[in-house]
Amino acid sequence: MDYHRGAGVEVRIARIFNTYGPRMCIDDGRVVSNFVAQALRKEPLTLYGDGKQTRSFQYVSDLVEGLMRLMEGEHVGPFNLGNPGEFTMLELAEVVQETIDPNAKIEFRPNTEDDPHKRKPDISRAKELLGWEPKVSLRKGLPLMVSDFRQRIFGDHKEGSSNNEASS
Repeated sequence: MDYHRGAGVEVRIARIFNTYGPRMCIDDGRVVSNFVAQALRKEPLTLYGDGKQTRSFQYVSDLVEGLMRLMEGEHVGPFNLGNPGEFTMLELAEVVQETIDPNAKIEFRPNTEDDPHKRKPDISRAKELLGWEPKVSLRKGLPLMVSDFRQRIFGDHKEGSSNNEASS
């Protein structure tokens, strides 16, 4: 923002919240990719703490759309780009189970000290000034990510394999 104010440099500022989708690094340590890879590998889904902490997840195409609107617009920001729909970590694990393997086990482990209890973006400015809000629900986007991970882990295209863009 200092470059914008002091040097007149054109800038745009986005705060990007949890994003998931195809082509993510399989073992990047993010919760969605961890759960998907664990379920596909028939490993227990590891939940830290009681699983009640919440997160919000946006599909990659929603983020790209938000960034494009921000870059093509006249507003500097900052804008929160994320999905305000909240899931507990336990709910996320259950959605992954439903999508991949209903028999997948969930394993609870001690939580880290610095784990925030809640992360939910307020996207009201993005809705008002950019006309943007996420369109792809977790239940629609997750199967596309699963298909990609399955293909990269096992080299095959099983159930739900589609590389088409997710729709709400």
